[in-house]
Amino acid sequence: MKPYLKRAWAEISLGALESNIRNISGLLSDNTELMAVIKADAYGHGEDDILKKLRQCGVKYFAVSNLDEAISVRKHCPDGEILILGYTPPEYAHELEEHNIIQGVLSYDYALELNEQALRKVRCHIKIDTGMGRIGLKFNSPCECADEAEKIIALEKLEAEGLYTHYAVADTPDEDCNSYTEKQTDFIIKTYDELKSRGISLKHLHFLNSAALCHHNNSRSTLARAGIIMYGLFPNYPVPLPIELKPVMSLKAVVSQVKEIHKGDSLSYGRTYCAPCDGIKAATVTVGYADGYSRLLSGKAQVIVRGKRCPVIGRICMDQLMLDVTGADGVQEGDIVTLIGRDGNEEITADELASLYGTIGYEIVCGISKRVPRIYVD
Repeated sequence: MKPYLKRAWAEISLGALESNIRNISGLLSDNTELMAVIKADAYGHGEDDILKKLRQCGVKYFAVSNLDEAISVRKHCPDGEILILGYTPPEYAHELEEHNIIQGVLSYDYALELNEQALRKVRCHIKIDTGMGRIGLKFNSPCECADEAEKIIALEKLEAEGLYTHYAVADTPDEDCNSYTEKQTDFIIKTYDELKSRGISLKHLHFLNSAALCHHNNSRSTLARAGIIMYGLFPNYPVPLPIELKPVMSLKAVVSQVKEIHKGDSLSYGRTYCAPCDGIKAATVTVGYADGYSRLLSGKAQVIVRGKRCPVIGRICMDQLMLDVTGADGVQEGDIVTLIGRDGNEEITADELASLYGTIGYEIVCGISKRVPRIYVD
């Protein structure tokens, strides 16, 4: 590693990613193929190198959030199947055609606009709102939903290839949530089957996300949209999963100074921390909230130094934070600090950090800022 990188950096384990893909693939039925969700710069892990590894692992289906992401993926995956899960302004229909992108169609009105703007054919999957409440065709019965989908399928310049939906509570496997998820599954399968009974056979029907793949696996889904589990995090920490996952991202920084502070000495903005006694060793670390290590972790989080957990003390600053390293012998300037990841027998996960201030692991890894270099290791 070049010396200038040794401020704050994220290590991305491509070996962990490959292990996760292998274990996820073991859950798939013969009818189901893996669709890798790589939106938001591969959940903050860095799209380019993640894509290279995914292609090496044989993945050919990819899901993204928007057109810019889709075009970026196309540059790396000339023969990949790329689905935009959300909205693309209809005036960009020609871009969808040019780059052979599959667009999620959210309503008949939206489909009409795409059809009007298309030059030849826009490939699409039709989104069904079965209970998430965000986007998609929303009707009281599968038959009504099939009626609307059939109108979309009939449009001259749209090539409809699939139906899909998204679960709301598949990550919470209790009785009430399981029942809700089953109703969502039943609705989209009945919609698909109704279309098939009318002589309309679509290539894809997909509804499995990371949580559903683990808790509600169903071979009727031709694609499994693996997102957070691919990166080694839990859809709903700490609900256990049926497969082993390895976190792909670690976050590290270095100690810039160590000093002894005395009873009553305060640290950082607002003087929220005052030393309770003499002899406390405080270390300053080269990472802060501008790097994506949230200020909300002030006084709550721990990091690992020399294999020991050490508490964050005082308010986290934009570029720096402080630790009580009294319990870690010999800490000195230049020591590597692990904020996310493993050091010796200790491990701190993004899911653990998220639980400290009421968010989710997704937000932690997606929030690691662009100024933090990603270093790829096997």
